[in-house]
Amino acid sequence: MPRPAFLAALAIMPMLAASAVPLSAQAPAAAKPALDPAVLRLQALLDRLGFGPGILDGRTGQSLTNALKGFQESRGLTVTGRLDAATLAALAPYRGFQATRQVTLDADALRGPYVPQMPKDYAEQAKLPGMAYARPLEKLAERFHTTPAVLAELNPGTGQIAPGTRITVPNTFPGSRAYPADATPEWRATLASLNVEAGVPQAAKIVVDKSDGILRVLDGQGKLIAQYTATIGSARDPLPLGDWKVLHVSPNPDWKMNPKILKGVSDDKAAQIIPPGPNNPVGVVWIDLSKEHYGIHGTSAPEQIGRAQSNGCVRLTNWDAARVALMVKSGTPVLFQA
Repeated sequence: MPRPAFLAALAIMPMLAASAVPLSAQAPAAAKPALDPAVLRLQALLDRLGFGPGILDGRTGQSLTNALKGFQESRGLTVTGRLDAATLAALAPYRGFQATRQVTLDADALRGPYVPQMPKDYAEQAKLPGMAYARPLEKLAERFHTTPAVLAELNPGTGQIAPGTRITVPNTFPGSRAYPADATPEWRATLASLNVEAGVPQAAKIVVDKSDGILRVLDGQGKLIAQYTATIGSARDPLPLGDWKVLHVSPNPDWKMNPKILKGVSDDKAAQIIPPGPNNPVGVVWIDLSKEHYGIHGTSAPEQIGRAQSNGCVRLTNWDAARVALMVKSGTPVLFQA
């Protein structure tokens, strides 16, 4: 749960000047492949359907291939990872889906708190009121499941953003925001800020495959109903294979940095409690598992999902982790397999 100090900071810390960095300054290097609107539409649609392609950036890659394979399996199609004729036919009911939407930014969309210079030292992080976003563009990028650079590509010529600025964003608006009635107001606000779909199916089982770096959500008949590319363990902290279960879900968690169990952190370092926030090392949610010290969680670096390594846990983008959190409950089986 969030700390009272962090909640207080949310209320009293002023909005960082939204004009600090022009949107156009985020444009990627010219050598990077251009954003393909057709690819962006496919990514956004699969994201809406629960087959997360990771960052919505209008570019092909392994995460999009994974998402296509998951969608194909869920519909009983031949699994090719390509947008073939059968897959196009299965997506035909969504032909009216738009890849992007235009939004007019208001003060709430840009409101902080922000931490422009996040300290790297855990002891310094522990002193912060919260692990907030660095700037408004980072907050907007997570809301629309993308990066500041992609927002710049979608809005060429846009200068400094401020309330009243109209921009084009990936279409990540959920069909429902009817989040669980027993969720705290803070958790509902987090879900809404990340455009997390409320109308999700309930998981009968979670299967995490080390070999392909994928988290699969199955229903009671063993059918695939959702899938997400994940960062899964490392050579130093391998995924603990076996049958586990969900103990509980902790929204907006703090995180105990314990040198005794974290490889790569000197044992002479003092343990620290890192406060909640989207840039907490475990992101906006921790799904605690029966394997001690292990969980499924979010991340402060969504662009690294499927690329970087983790401390043995299963890491998803914040928006995917939050969606999975809505699908599970205490006792949901979790299988970690090779």
